[in-house]
Amino acid sequence: MTGHLGFPIETVAVFVIFSVGAIAIDLFAHKDDKPMTLKSAALWSVFWVLVSIAFGGFLWLHHGSEVASLFFTGYALEKVLSVDNLFLMMAVFAWFKVPDGLRHRVLYWGIIGAIIFRMIFVAIGAGLLALGPYVELVFALIVGWTAVMMLKQDDTEDENEDYSEHLAYRLVHKFFPVFPRLYGHHFFLRGDELAKAREAYPDVRLELAGEDVKHPENSHPHAMKKGQLVATPLFLCLAVIELSDVMFAFDSVPAVIAVSKEPLIVYSAMMFAILGLRTLYFVLEALKGYLVHLEKAVIVLLFFIAFKLGLSATNHLFHHGFEISANTSLLIVLVVLVLGVVASFIFPEKKDETKEN
Repeated sequence: MTGHLGFPIETVAVFVIFSVGAIAIDLFAHKDDKPMTLKSAALWSVFWVLVSIAFGGFLWLHHGSEVASLFFTGYALEKVLSVDNLFLMMAVFAWFKVPDGLRHRVLYWGIIGAIIFRMIFVAIGAGLLALGPYVELVFALIVGWTAVMMLKQDDTEDENEDYSEHLAYRLVHKFFPVFPRLYGHHFFLRGDELAKAREAYPDVRLELAGEDVKHPENSHPHAMKKGQLVATPLFLCLAVIELSDVMFAFDSVPAVIAVSKEPLIVYSAMMFAILGLRTLYFVLEALKGYLVHLEKAVIVLLFFIAFKLGLSATNHLFHHGFEISANTSLLIVLVVLVLGVVASFIFPEKKDETKEN
């Protein structure tokens, strides 16, 4: 029996079981607010790769090598494209001064949001592609434009960005009063927790309705009412990361859709890649000084995907007969990724001696 996604119901069921099980494992394995060591992050990253390989193996056994190749290509592509997004998260965490022990909590909820938004974008993208090959050309332009923008991007741009001007930051301030200090792992404060936070930081004044506003820079434009939720900088950080990831999805979803137009393949590849990002973040944070050429590999892959989309679109329009197979796409993605990593170790970035002095 075939489901609405073009696969038998049992395949969809296996995907759901894998997904729910993986999310449950991730939820219960990292509940404590403790920094994750490089060894632990590396082991968990390997575990998530093995989970993805297991699902890809299931596809191989039940649907053939081509379907499995499409899945692995989409998975590898989403993984490597996410690297740039993870480097952005590092800059956001540094700007908000979020301690290492709290970062995996923010990442967890950020990744849950990413899984939900990817589902929405994949559904929209697949629906748009059904309109015809001209949509593929638009997607090719989007991916190509992203590659060009990455080429022009200054390496220090994210580090020097003032996130208080970010749209998400301003929206949170618009709808919530914000306590200007981190308080435990709380995203919001209310009632007793808010009272304890105000006692812990007596120098911070967050004005309640009816109180004299002595420190307007710490108060909300609209007087805060008793019992109202008060956001913390940790929620501000989460909001900035979440909105940044939504913008990232506008580039990554068309790129993975270029691999396969089958929604289940696209979404499963993206979801399994995203599930391992939380632990991969801590690996990359430790190795970011070494993987200096990985972003160049990302740019090359974006140009390749833009070319693949354009080739597919023109083939549908003009029937020239040239297309890139699933196995060839997988090989190119893996080779470019490996070359980026190897080049980073063979040709490390030269240290700026003027900065050191």
